[in-house]
Amino acid sequence: MAQRETTEFRGEEDPLLSVQNLQTAFFTDKETIRAVDGVSFDIRRGETVGIVGESGSGKSVTARSIMGLVDSPGRVLDGSRIDFRGEDLTQKSEREYRGLRGSDIAMVFQDPLTSLNPVYTVGNQIKESLRLHQNMRGAAATEEAINLLEAVGIPDASRRVKEYPHEFSGGMRQRAVIAMALACDPELLICDEPTTALDVTIQAQILELLQDLQDERDLAIMFITHDMGVIAEISDRVNVMYAGEIVESAPVEELFENPRHPYTQGLLKSIPGNQPDAERLQTIEGDVPTPNEPASYCRFEPRCPKAFEDCTQVHPASVEVDAETDDHTAACLLYPEDVSQEEAVELHEQRESQREVSQR
Repeated sequence: MAQRETTEFRGEEDPLLSVQNLQTAFFTDKETIRAVDGVSFDIRRGETVGIVGESGSGKSVTARSIMGLVDSPGRVLDGSRIDFRGEDLTQKSEREYRGLRGSDIAMVFQDPLTSLNPVYTVGNQIKESLRLHQNMRGAAATEEAINLLEAVGIPDASRRVKEYPHEFSGGMRQRAVIAMALACDPELLICDEPTTALDVTIQAQILELLQDLQDERDLAIMFITHDMGVIAEISDRVNVMYAGEIVESAPVEELFENPRHPYTQGLLKSIPGNQPDAERLQTIEGDVPTPNEPASYCRFEPRCPKAFEDCTQVHPASVEVDAETDDHTAACLLYPEDVSQEEAVELHEQRESQREVSQR
C-alpha cells in the first residue's frame, strides 16, 4: 500500500478551513441523534485531510454541515464554529451560503448519477454552474466547459460536452462531476467517497487526477472514505472518526506506522495484506453505536479489546499521545502513555470539565 509523501503544513499559515466543536444533531419524535459531536480540525491551502471511519461514523454529516446542506430534522447546534477564510459560516444566511457553494467550496459526491441530471447534457450542467457563479454564457461558457472536461482527462471533450450522463462510463461520470465542482475554481474541494463505486484501475486514475488538480490550483481537499488504502495514497493528514467523534488525528505516515487508538489499530488490522502471517483476517466485533445521548463514557468501549473500568465512566478528551509528539492526538484513556493510568484518566476528566464549562 503506497503512501503519499507528506508536506509540512502545520504552522505555515492560517487554516483555510477551521472546524471547531462542530455539533450536528437530528431531532426525531423518538430520540435526538448526535451525528457529529464535538468535531474539530483544520485544513490549509494545498493540503489534503482525510476523514476515515466505518459507515455511521458521521463523516458525510460533517461534510454536509460544512456545506450548509443539513436537512430537517437536523441542524448544526449553537456553539459550533466553521471558519472559512476567517468567517464563521454558521452565522451566514442561506442566501449567503448559496454564494459560497460552488464558487468557493465545492463538493463531489459518492455516486455521480445522483449529481448529474439525466435529461440535460453534461455540458449544459457545467455551463449552469458557470452561469450562476461566473455570469458566463454562450460560446464562452461552452468553450470553458470543454476546457474543464479536458482538464479532468475526458478525451474528445468537444463531442462529449454534448452527450448525456448515460452515455458516459462510471469513471467518466465521476470525472464530469469533478469538472462541475471545479467550474468556478473553488478554494476547498470536499470529496465524499468519490471512488467507492469505481473499480481499482479507475479509482487510481481519479486519485491521480485529484492530486494533479491540487498541485495546479493549490486546492485544499477534504477527502472522506472508509478505505484506508485510499487514505494512505491521497492524504497528508488523517482524522479517524467513530460515532460522531474524532478519535485519532495524525500525519498520514505517522498514523499508518504508529496507530495509537484501539479503533485505528483495528481498522488497519482488518485490511487484507496487512497481516500476512495471520491465518484469518481480523475484524472489529460489533457495530458503530447510534450516538443518541451526550457522551459520558468512551463510545468505543463495548468493542474495545483494551477497555478497562474507567472507560465506562469517563469520556476521553483528545490528548497528545506522549510528551514528545505534539502532532498526534488520540481520544483514549490510555494516553498520554508517558504517565500512569491514573494520571491519564485524571487529565481526561479535567479536559472534559473544561470543555463543558466553555460550552455553557
